[in-house]
Amino acid sequence: MSNHLFLPILTLLLGSTLATILGRWRRVARGIVLLAISANFLYSSWLGNLIFVSKERQFVRVGTLIAPYGISFIADELSATMLFMTTFLTLLVVIFSFLTSIITEQIEDFFFYPLVLLILLGATGVFLTGDLFNLYVWFEVLLVSSFGLLTLGRKQIQLEGGLKFVELNLIGSALLLVGCGLIYGLVGTLNIGQITQRFQNLNSGLLTVLATLFLVAFSIKAAIFPTYFWLPASYHTPPSVVTALFAGILTKVGMYVFYRVFSLIFYINLVDKLTILLLILACLTMIVGIIGAIAQVSLRRMLSFHIICQTGYILSGLGLANEAGLAAGLFFMLHTMLVKTALLVIGGIAEASFGTDELKKMGGLAAREPLLATFWFLAMLSLAGFPPFSGFIGKLVLLKATLSAKQYLVAGVMAGVSLGTLFSLLKIWNEVFWKTLPKDEPEPAPIKPYTLIPAAILVGSSLLLGLGASVVLASNTLAAKQALDSIGYLSTVLPDSPKK
Repeated sequence: MSNHLFLPILTLLLGSTLATILGRWRRVARGIVLLAISANFLYSSWLGNLIFVSKERQFVRVGTLIAPYGISFIADELSATMLFMTTFLTLLVVIFSFLTSIITEQIEDFFFYPLVLLILLGATGVFLTGDLFNLYVWFEVLLVSSFGLLTLGRKQIQLEGGLKFVELNLIGSALLLVGCGLIYGLVGTLNIGQITQRFQNLNSGLLTVLATLFLVAFSIKAAIFPTYFWLPASYHTPPSVVTALFAGILTKVGMYVFYRVFSLIFYINLVDKLTILLLILACLTMIVGIIGAIAQVSLRRMLSFHIICQTGYILSGLGLANEAGLAAGLFFMLHTMLVKTALLVIGGIAEASFGTDELKKMGGLAAREPLLATFWFLAMLSLAGFPPFSGFIGKLVLLKATLSAKQYLVAGVMAGVSLGTLFSLLKIWNEVFWKTLPKDEPEPAPIKPYTLIPAAILVGSSLLLGLGASVVLASNTLAAKQALDSIGYLSTVLPDSPKK
């Protein structure tokens, strides 16, 4: 029994409670939040290394009750990798909020830092849970805290964006809850391992209906076509620090659940019936995302559509329904988490300097702020897929897996969308950094160099991810292998159960 799996949950619960109680003392609250996230970052680093070296899952249950009763936590290489990356990004975004004045004292007083910890708590619970109902519960923790952060500041545009966000995501939550109820009625358990085992004898038609229900629910959470429109309608409304946090976590948690549930519970349906559907949705998501990005005249709205576009790439890895596809999709997801957060951090600094994110009202930053421009240019190269950055390796391994599966049309869409990504990013480069600032616009405020530290770390991490791709891909391959190993998963959760 791996009792240490309780540590990240308890740390974040305690941290959010203390940050709420002691929130009137801002420096104390900041210290608590920084300590809680740092502790979880160190733990997630240790957990990932433990699983990678031992090649064994970690498992613990609450109390003495065994499945189908009780609560269980299980960690494999996939969940440990996502836990590490999510904690790392949250830590950098919180540091970014400390270094800038984007998060005002008024916003801090409205429980900004406890809500950040609760978002990380919800994501952590999703990554570690071994039970479908508790997956729903942790998603709700994530949803409620996200809505709170989205509406901080109480501007009308935030409330409008928040309503669109919560309405669509509540529909996804309702579908997820209905799916849990149907599964329990059919097989008498919500333990993921037991469901996988008992689904082997279930009518394939019923499985297809359930798989489709979960597909719709997760598509809403991950902003997949055609349910993506809540994301660009809401992500540009809160402070840019919040948008950067959302870019690295929210849709990626949705994609993690896609990978977890469809590689275990619905894998037979994935191979037999859903592969083509997922690949079509992936292509449409990529195309709609890049068309939307090119059409925008707002920096954050453009970057929001890029999030949708990159999610399509990640979904294509799952749609290939094999180990190579899952490993490639996971690597691309890690790359996207780093680079999209970096671009939104840099964009947030530029927006704070100009006082707006409208492209036509910006310009001249390359001459005024060469360091900021350099970091943007490097992050742009990574997202567009230039070597030696992570974007090049991510697209290369995805294209290789796609071509190996003889999905030539999907590979063509990936290549075309990659060119569109470069075009849209060059549009931002020209408007924000290269062109002369319009004469009727006020001079931008000077940027303090130390505010660029989180952006520098993120861009540097993308470079390291590209240069160290062989090690990371070995970890991703193990994650894909464990994700597809239903027998190994079940033997970890229930060692004495029959495997067939």
